[in-house]
Amino acid sequence: MNSVRAANRRPRRVSRPRPVQPERNNAGERDEVPADMVAEESGPGAQNSPYQLRRKTLVPKRTACPTKSSMEGASTSTTENFGHRAKRARVSGKSQDLPAPAEQYLQEKLPDEVVLKIFSYLLEQDLCRAACVCKRFSELANDPILWKRLYMEVFEYTRPMMHPEPGKFFQINPEEYEHPNPWKESFQQLYKGAHVKPGFAEHFYSNPTRYKGRENMLYYDTIEDALGGVQEAHFDGLIFVHSGIYTDEWIYIESPITMIGAAPGKVADKVIIENTRDSTFVFMEGSEDAYVGYMTIRFNPDDKSAQHHNAHHCLEITVNCSPVIDHCIIRSTCTVGSAVCVSGQGACPTIKHCNISDCENVGLYITDHAQGIYEDNEISNNALAGIWVKNHGNPIIRRNHIHHGRDVGVFTFDHGMGYFESCNIHRNRIAGFEVKAYANPTVVRCEIHHGQTGGIYVHEKGRGQFLENKIYANNFAGVWITSNSDPTIRGNAIFNGNQGGVYIFGDGRGLIEENDIYGNALAGIQIRTNSCPIVRHNKIHDGQHGGIYVHEKGQGVIEENEVYSNTLAGVWVTTGSTPVLRRNRIHSGKQVGVYFYDNGHGILEDNDIYNHMYSGVQIRTGSNPKIRRNKIWGGQNGGILVYNSGLGYIEDNEIFDNAMAGVWIKTDSNPTLRRNKIHDGRDGGICIFNGGRGVLEENDIFRNAQAGVLISTNSHPILRKNRIFDGFAAGIEITNHATATLEGNQIFNNRFGGLFLASGVNVTMKDNKIMNNQDAIEKAVNRGQCLYKISSYTSYPMHDFYRCHTCNTTDRNAICVNCIKKCHQGHDVEFIRHDRFFCDCGAGTLSNPCTLAGEPTHDTDTLYDSAPPIESNTLQHN
Repeated sequence: MNSVRAANRRPRRVSRPRPVQPERNNAGERDEVPADMVAEESGPGAQNSPYQLRRKTLVPKRTACPTKSSMEGASTSTTENFGHRAKRARVSGKSQDLPAPAEQYLQEKLPDEVVLKIFSYLLEQDLCRAACVCKRFSELANDPILWKRLYMEVFEYTRPMMHPEPGKFFQINPEEYEHPNPWKESFQQLYKGAHVKPGFAEHFYSNPTRYKGRENMLYYDTIEDALGGVQEAHFDGLIFVHSGIYTDEWIYIESPITMIGAAPGKVADKVIIENTRDSTFVFMEGSEDAYVGYMTIRFNPDDKSAQHHNAHHCLEITVNCSPVIDHCIIRSTCTVGSAVCVSGQGACPTIKHCNISDCENVGLYITDHAQGIYEDNEISNNALAGIWVKNHGNPIIRRNHIHHGRDVGVFTFDHGMGYFESCNIHRNRIAGFEVKAYANPTVVRCEIHHGQTGGIYVHEKGRGQFLENKIYANNFAGVWITSNSDPTIRGNAIFNGNQGGVYIFGDGRGLIEENDIYGNALAGIQIRTNSCPIVRHNKIHDGQHGGIYVHEKGQGVIEENEVYSNTLAGVWVTTGSTPVLRRNRIHSGKQVGVYFYDNGHGILEDNDIYNHMYSGVQIRTGSNPKIRRNKIWGGQNGGILVYNSGLGYIEDNEIFDNAMAGVWIKTDSNPTLRRNKIHDGRDGGICIFNGGRGVLEENDIFRNAQAGVLISTNSHPILRKNRIFDGFAAGIEITNHATATLEGNQIFNNRFGGLFLASGVNVTMKDNKIMNNQDAIEKAVNRGQCLYKISSYTSYPMHDFYRCHTCNTTDRNAICVNCIKKCHQGHDVEFIRHDRFFCDCGAGTLSNPCTLAGEPTHDTDTLYDSAPPIESNTLQHN
């Protein structure tokens, strides 16, 4: 100690010397003083010299170990023990005062530095006794530096190792610990134990004087000797294994011993136990409360692949034992077996804060009904799985870091189970988590990411519950389900995968529920090859591909999901697939909402499908879905598009507010539309082009900006019992060599008129009612107005279509009958046909201004031709 401490100490009040205690001849009187103190009190002989601090004991006695209770008692002031004897002592029958100058000098005048220097030569029991002398000695004898020196001499730890209860050890930073002297506190907790310290045992036992008071400390050269010795001795079952490499010892533990590494710095790096022939540690029945901690445990055979090593491991934990393995580094270079094997009914260890890495086979293997708790371990870079669980093994695995495996991260198979919580599983060569062959683990709140293949792989009738995990940035699908497997995938975030989110194929099943699936490079969910999962209450959004992709005879019940903002279709159904999609919200996609193609089938019912850049639903190439009771609105390319021989039953839907036709039917398609409400479209209600057919029955088609039904270019649909009304253009228009069968329809209150047939069109009509239409076209013609006045360039009223050769109009220009009579009077004109057009004269696109339409408008040739195209130039499809 330096002099600064002495200079800063408060002045002490000098008290009178304590009376010297007489020597006791009576055993009964001696019992009044604590036995530990009798051997060390000052006597009359102490007056001869101020440095003679002790006298010999009258009766030889073995000093007691400073257990926690005895050391706490020794730390109190001696006033409590001697205060009632403040009277003069009697010696040999004669009363006299004994001022004890040596005691006074030592207690009051000797500088702190000198006292501390003297105390530094004492062992722990003498230091505790010195603390009982007076308050000053109590303070100095509890100096942390004194106890740190003693502590490190015995235990080697450079930080105090606390042992508050059986099976619990942890190191602390002294500066942060609430106890004023953590070194002494730890000494008390660890005091009674055996030490394996090669080469020290002989020195210890040959110097009993030097180590007086440590009779209850046992020292051995080998771990085997310590295990045998402590079972015979009376002690706490605590073994300290000091720094060194211990090779090929037979360590079979069948009692509740505690074995802990003791070394400076990182303890486990300095205490290494390895075996080259047999399992390094074997825990057997009887080791229920055993503890092994803070050491490196290795199995390092000379022949690393020989089959006779198949049952050998770093740690082998067998039936009916539950040891604690704590803060250990575990390594195995054997290419068979595992680093840690937990096997058998009743095998239930606690393995925590361990590092199981760089093993040439499996890291942790749990089998044959074994259980256990495995927490806060790091498991990495193992040649096979980081963890294997099979044959009804059922561990609890929490907060483990499982990464950079050369195979799978966690592999559960053959009825393996387990509860995995808050683990970080990443960068394994195969899947982060694999489930196979009736395995049924529960995986909760884990992060499974950056797998070199997939995140979770469930196959060959695997099961499992995967709940509230984060599954992201895997090279393949976040979750793979195949070959009759049936897991529950619920409440997970599955995102930013380099391929898809959830991939179900090969007769896979499963419940996919309440997940947030987004940002994946391929479809959020893929279902194929006869797979039939239940997919519900998920959010599938912002994918770089589509939302849900059902193909190659995929099935499944897909209900109450929200699918939005995906780059391609929200839902794809193709190649013989037959899913059921119910009550989903499919919206805001950058292409189509639901896309049926190449014989895609299934049921689409009670869904909200809206605000897509293309149409809400597309059906093509032999697809034949049942589409019923959906709301389809806000499509920029129409509501439903059926083309390229598409089919489908489209019933009881509400189709409205689409930028183009509510329903398009074209190119040899033949759907059936019944009882739909198709209204408030920003274009036509139903448009049938290019050989389109179809049966339209009992639909209500109303309030559309263009024709309620437009039939063109060799199409031939059947319209029965529809109501077509309140349109802002015509009710039905048929043009370009199309035909139709019209039976029992009601066409009323449409602005341009009810039914318009172009030149050369023949239809079959029966029992239709065309009534109360506004007939705005005929009224305009009768008033001598230009038809552009009622149509502008946004619609094509059907009437007589002329050309003016004098004005050099083209085949794509048209002039209405009133402009021919008035504006082009005397010109060379030609009647073309009765058809749909808007008047180019009224639009101001000809050389001579129109005298009927008023002020000419801007040139519209770049927007629309006056004669309608054979089919839509703006139609978009995939």
